[in-house]
Amino acid sequence: PRPTHLSGARKGPSAQHRQRGIFTMADANKIAELRKKRQFKKFAFRGVDLDRLMDLTNEELMGLVHSRVRRRFSRGIRRKPKALLKKLKLAKERCGPLDKPAPVKTHLRNMIVVPDMIGSLVGVYNGKVFNLVEVKPEMVGHYLGEFSISYMPVRHGRPGIGSTNSSRFIPLK
Repeated sequence: PRPTHLSGARKGPSAQHRQRGIFTMADANKIAELRKKRQFKKFAFRGVDLDRLMDLTNEELMGLVHSRVRRRFSRGIRRKPKALLKKLKLAKERCGPLDKPAPVKTHLRNMIVVPDMIGSLVGVYNGKVFNLVEVKPEMVGHYLGEFSISYMPVRHGRPGIGSTNSSRFIPLK
């Protein structure tokens, strides 16, 4: 006797349909229920969830960040970064609960993003204009300057005036 899966026995219609990628309404309902139940990944910064991260003191935060930021925090927070944090906090307090706060402009590209800044809008100066940056939890421990590019990226393969010998004879009216 041959095994049934090798004997060419016909499979049921639902198995054939699933094999071809055709789903029944019951399958569609199950998929819809799973999507409703689907949990989104909760943000965690080095194993610390967002709620706990917001409550950390600077000393506790120092234990989570890399050495360059630890060194900077150990030397104290200067007057200008403190003033920026104060302005950001004030802007958050003035806006409604579901509104975005007013942007705060700054030249402090070397300011390290701390959890108190999450949700704020910061205008970071790049040498020409203030680029608007919305601070997200993933930015903690980075510098504000990383999110406001200060140069124009090179676009290769586009010749300009003076790039070839034939461009010498173009009249400059």
